[in-house]
Amino acid sequence: MLLRRSIYQELMDSTLRLGDAGERRILKMHKFCLRVETQKFTAGDIVHQDDLAPKKPGCENDFVLVKVQTWVDGAENVEFVGVGARFGKRIVSKEKNANQTHVVFANPRDSCKPLKNKLSGEVVIVDRGNCRFTAKANNAEAAGASALLIINNQKELYKMVCEPDETDLDIEIPTVMLPQDAGATLEKMLTNSSKVSVQLYSPRRPAVDVAEVFLWLMAIGTILCASYWSAWSAREAAIEHDKLLKDAIDEIPNTNDGGSGVVEINTFSAIFFVVLASGFLVVLYKLMSYWFIELLVVVFCIGGVEGLQTCLVALLSRWFQRAADTYVKVPFLGPISYLTIAVSPFCIVFAVLWAVYRNRSFAWIGQDVLGIALIITVLQIVHVPNLKVGTVLLSCAFLYDIFWVFVSKKLFHESVMIVVARGDKSGEDGIPMLLKIPRMFDPWGGYSIIGFGDILLPGLLIAFSLRYDWLANKTLRTGYFIWAMVAYGLGLLITYVALNLMDGHGQPALLYIVPFTLGTMLTLARKRDDLWMLWTKGEPERACPHHVRLEQCSDEK
Repeated sequence: MLLRRSIYQELMDSTLRLGDAGERRILKMHKFCLRVETQKFTAGDIVHQDDLAPKKPGCENDFVLVKVQTWVDGAENVEFVGVGARFGKRIVSKEKNANQTHVVFANPRDSCKPLKNKLSGEVVIVDRGNCRFTAKANNAEAAGASALLIINNQKELYKMVCEPDETDLDIEIPTVMLPQDAGATLEKMLTNSSKVSVQLYSPRRPAVDVAEVFLWLMAIGTILCASYWSAWSAREAAIEHDKLLKDAIDEIPNTNDGGSGVVEINTFSAIFFVVLASGFLVVLYKLMSYWFIELLVVVFCIGGVEGLQTCLVALLSRWFQRAADTYVKVPFLGPISYLTIAVSPFCIVFAVLWAVYRNRSFAWIGQDVLGIALIITVLQIVHVPNLKVGTVLLSCAFLYDIFWVFVSKKLFHESVMIVVARGDKSGEDGIPMLLKIPRMFDPWGGYSIIGFGDILLPGLLIAFSLRYDWLANKTLRTGYFIWAMVAYGLGLLITYVALNLMDGHGQPALLYIVPFTLGTMLTLARKRDDLWMLWTKGEPERACPHHVRLEQCSDEK
């Protein structure tokens, strides 16, 4: 699936990213309250989901996250994140338009009665409870406050709305709720300092971030590299096979078996893979915890080491042919080339360093390197033998993505795929089986991410198309690969459009990629009268030399 991991989309159950004097730190928070029947509220509190919260004149603001930057005695200090109320004045979006205002505590602290404070434009801090949110705001405004900060009595943030019978909604000051921890920090600041000021603003996210462009190019480039490597290997194997035929060797090795290091999936294994993936996703969802994420990190590192080692050996073997072709027998591992032994320590150290520093801001680079190497290696080893298997695999993956992103909400009350991708309830920053790039121009930070499956599964079909084109001696225009790549790129692009239209909420990328990629392949194959060949055999017929026994050639066909 495709997801924009940002504080703005995680308004419902999220990781809030806070700034502290130039240093970014992460405050893990519990889920925002969504359902009235599962929480305990104080008098006058109402909590609804976005689409159920009532709107009426004076109470029709969109819920927005608000940055609350603090200054202590003129020095910039910690920044908090709160949520704006449905009522009151809208909060400015640009920092330059936000005033730096002195902050004080209300008297009485709950602001349920007219304040004794004589205010002249200060921001007033009140405690949650004992009366309606709107009553607190009206009393603060009547006392001369310029804004209201309501401190929650729990660590969660709650969405403040209006009750159906409320009429006194002509509120002209912005109202923001802060978590309990933020209130404790503010109280400590006011106790120990002579002056504390705050600045309230709610920056808007850009519609498109450059991270999405780079992630799109990364996905395209990964499939491109893997496809050419797979096609080159297949063509080398076919050339060697034809050479053996011309030499009339009696025992001709089968290039489609496991002896060549290639695993061809069939229809049953394609269906079983999706069923197994569904089971594994449920296990991840149910057992999501810190230690389970640690286990996934270890598994990812092992796969990443193998993938990076395979890619480096294949790349360096062009310059170090003798080291690549010379083997030494290693206990428990069997014959291993000297080149593999040389690059293995680097790969292991790279993966270990990423695991140790994976929570640092630069760790996404190591995760992407390991992930791309793993995807390329899998696409090199695992092959779709024909269009029939590719159709079954992608069709099942299409249904899988839709079910676990959308339909699972009906069964689990939340999207299982999104929860697992974000790593909710684990205390970690998501599972590692993702490619991600930080959102560079998003004021709320976060990452644009794409799951391995959204590259790997379509990549199996695209790599198959290039292998067929090369074996059939087709040109770029008359072949299938270029059109499959264009279709994949367009499908992924449409996914990004849907992601922005849905305000960044996770989208099942295969919902858009599969119809584009698979539909293009099927349509072109039928139009060119290649559908039967692609559907059944998956490779063109090869001429058999006259001096080779007929039954030997027929076996190969």
